[in-house]
Amino acid sequence: MSFHKTPFYRRICRKMVYLTAPFWGDEAFLRAYFWCNLGYILNLNNPKTYNEKLQWLKLHDQRPEYTRMVDKIEAKEYVRTIIGDEYIIPTLTIYDNVEDVDFDKLPNQFVIKCTHDSGGVVVCRDKNNIDKTKVLKKLEKGLKQDFTYLTREYPYKSVKPRLIAEEYMEDEDGELKDYKIFCFNGEPKISFVASDRQKEDEETKFDFYDIEWNHLPFTNGHPNGLPIPKPKNYGLMLDLARKLSKGIPHVRVDLYNVNGRIYFGELTFFHWSGFIPFEPEEWDYKLGEWLQLPNIQNK
Repeated sequence: MSFHKTPFYRRICRKMVYLTAPFWGDEAFLRAYFWCNLGYILNLNNPKTYNEKLQWLKLHDQRPEYTRMVDKIEAKEYVRTIIGDEYIIPTLTIYDNVEDVDFDKLPNQFVIKCTHDSGGVVVCRDKNNIDKTKVLKKLEKGLKQDFTYLTREYPYKSVKPRLIAEEYMEDEDGELKDYKIFCFNGEPKISFVASDRQKEDEETKFDFYDIEWNHLPFTNGHPNGLPIPKPKNYGLMLDLARKLSKGIPHVRVDLYNVNGRIYFGELTFFHWSGFIPFEPEEWDYKLGEWLQLPNIQNK
């Protein structure tokens, strides 16, 4: 492995770019951070790989409606108008700040997450056994996070930071596996399942499948886990993904399948923000072939 692709180099490089991020323009920042993470020069004039094309979309496909689609509150209303209310996880309450969170009014099991970022999620299985102070600190940190700061993802720029509490759900395995469907111009091509996310002693697993549910031989960000059976109503999941991704160059439609019942998770325009390598690298090019960039003039 070349030195510039080693984990040590990437950590040092990312730290340097992060500390100077406010002084970078969007394109310059993306070029620098892309090199730090992937170890090759970002080609925006003739992008070929999936990760390159995601950076191009950040700069050129800035539709106002994308903001509504990534806001975890507004997205529910958007999705409801397209596929119906039966696929929406019930909302318990919405908070503007951490001080408004009242645990006494929440059920024993619940989920709270920030509306404007990725990762600011608290999953509570037993309210009597959670560290409320720790939970509030995590949520407060999440509310202050500027998700556009280190990703330059335009859709999140205008999302109002809030908290949303939802009903807790789990599948037959006692967790909530996330089925993430990659759609290109309204057509699903591949999906991956995120599992073991709620196990403190286990690393999250990502397993990729084609639309026939054949396991695909690559990794991206996390190792593979054990083979997972095709979910119930998988065909319906693909149909819902088609409806939600219609007219969009690329979006990842995240769904849950809880004992045969499908629920909407979120819409993601930039998988891993386009900064995580595929192993082997050929899959970065394969997904790049599927992503046909729209004819948009540079602003």
